[in-house]
Amino acid sequence: MREIHDIGAVAHVIQLAVAPVFLLTAIGALLTVMTNRLGRVIDRARVLELRLEGASAELGLAIHANLDILARRAKLIGRAITLCTATALLVCTVIAILFLGDFLNFDISIPVAALFISAMLLLMLGLLWFLREIFLATTSLRIGLR
Repeated sequence: MREIHDIGAVAHVIQLAVAPVFLLTAIGALLTVMTNRLGRVIDRARVLELRLEGASAELGLAIHANLDILARRAKLIGRAITLCTATALLVCTVIAILFLGDFLNFDISIPVAALFISAMLLLMLGLLWFLREIFLATTSLRIGLR
């Protein structure tokens, strides 16, 4: 094990960890956008459920159709949030392994590469689920009176 006083080694590991930390910041911003969208979907569903109580049969069918779309959107956003959160956890693991590998002097190249590739795959899946939710939201969008 290296001496903790070897500031050069610590500085080098910090330099290696900077890029994943920026990635964590970006994932955090994505999660903020996704959770805000999920909150808006939930708020809209609550409003529609309140309107459902006193609605006519015809209006009730339209409200149920909208609630079904909102439920699908919430599931898609929920999955996207789960995948992006898992990505953030893997990136945190990469950062921890970078430090442990340096201080314990073991080869971290394969674990770091595997974790980083896994993180990128999860991020891509999360973004795809988010894109699916956006497509669903825009295809069900109605502007104006019909």
